[in-house]
Amino acid sequence: MALATVQTATVFGLEAVPVQVEVDLALGMPYFDLVGLAEASVRESRVRVQAAIRNAGITLPQKRITVSLAPANLRKEGAGFDLPVAIGILSAAGLLDPEALEGRLFAGELSLTGGLRRVTGILPLAVLARARGAKDVVVPRANACEAAVVRPLRVRSARGLTEILDWLRGGDELPVQPSPDDALAASGAPPSLDFKDVLGQAHAKRAIEVAAAGGHNVLMVGPPGAGKTMLARRLPGILPPMTFEEALETTRVYSVIGELTDQRPWIAQRPFRSPHHSASDAGVIGGGSPPRPGEISLAHNGVLFLDELPEFHRNVLESLRQPLEERRVTVARAQANLTFPAAFMLVAAMNPCPCGRRGDPAATCRCSWPQVARYQARISQPLLDRLDLHLEIPALRLGALMGAPDGESSLAIRARVTAARERQIRRFERSAGLFCNAQIPDRATREICRLSHPAEAILARAVERFSLSARVYHRVLRVARTIGDISNHDELLPEDVAEALQYRSLEPPTEVSQRGATP
Repeated sequence: MALATVQTATVFGLEAVPVQVEVDLALGMPYFDLVGLAEASVRESRVRVQAAIRNAGITLPQKRITVSLAPANLRKEGAGFDLPVAIGILSAAGLLDPEALEGRLFAGELSLTGGLRRVTGILPLAVLARARGAKDVVVPRANACEAAVVRPLRVRSARGLTEILDWLRGGDELPVQPSPDDALAASGAPPSLDFKDVLGQAHAKRAIEVAAAGGHNVLMVGPPGAGKTMLARRLPGILPPMTFEEALETTRVYSVIGELTDQRPWIAQRPFRSPHHSASDAGVIGGGSPPRPGEISLAHNGVLFLDELPEFHRNVLESLRQPLEERRVTVARAQANLTFPAAFMLVAAMNPCPCGRRGDPAATCRCSWPQVARYQARISQPLLDRLDLHLEIPALRLGALMGAPDGESSLAIRARVTAARERQIRRFERSAGLFCNAQIPDRATREICRLSHPAEAILARAVERFSLSARVYHRVLRVARTIGDISNHDELLPEDVAEALQYRSLEPPTEVSQRGATP
């Protein structure tokens, strides 16, 4: 009887959990038994492993093979167990020295010919290997760049099983993948979509700059063709470049769902996600079996754009309320609760009415008042309260359409946004978990957003006149604080508060004005 142990890992949520592959070869009828709460893709590894070993020119002894994936109470899934199982069998058969396996983690899918294929979730595995002090992690060549961003971990890669066997037997060294020192270089590159291309809409462009500077959520209301989508798609280009830790967090989400490729092994630019309004709650929020990150997690550290907001399913919109407040989402299942990151900026767009022409002096709205009320009522007040800036985007007139672009470039706007964010980082350096003004807790709002006496008088009149709720009051203060940061004001001035109030809808969204609607 011979026994061998190989170290690997499985991904649970976004975290890698260590798994020990134990292989036993015993006398008896030839049989391959795999235990340890393995899903179908793992159980199928028996066929792939045996064929890969045979096609590598190795003949296994006619014995009973038992493979145990420990811990046995943890569900295992994915094809990444193929390589560690094959290594374990060959070690148990006496074809590999067990000492050569110590301190090394293996992961990879085997083809029937013994080649290694890309697997998902390599980045969390590399993070785990670094935390456990592994001296090597061995992965398919296609996953090497993805794993190498975890410094100072030593990542070795191979194209097939025979290369790994030769190395473990003392032959040619497996190449060590160098860390991509320029991994974040693309983050500071000029954006491909420039604000200079947006015609007119100076008020909206200023509001988007304020939103980017403070990490605020935005609602844009305007007719079709006014430029709402153009503005939203250019927002990531004016956000500050990603830090290494932000890029690592975001890349880990994409690694788990398998959206990384050889051409894009690393998420260096802030993501922009725009799901269709027919998307399910599991697709947007996260879920499924097994639970997977949704669009809000794929937009982590970036922008989530919801176009045609009232057309989304009501349960999807209401499920956004918790992630918007807590910047993470918890998916509850019978076997476990999984928490995915969801620190995104929400940019939503909608028409003012079903036909989109309400309030447009150059067009006639054909919607009845009840139709407009029902359309606007699809967005609940609690969700609207979580959108810091409410912008009216008017239709472009002929003069703006015929004119040449005359606005600022995204790089110029990004410089001001980055400077404002740096002020906020210095302000919150002693407050764990706070990075921008949108995250200021209610209890600290008055202390951080200090008002001059004239500014306090303006805000007091607005609260009394428009009956602002406590939530809206605090959000106006946060937006004013961001405007002050852009202008380099330590104390908020009247113009800061006045501009912040302009970005807030001060009438109930379901109260339909007679202007522009037919009875």
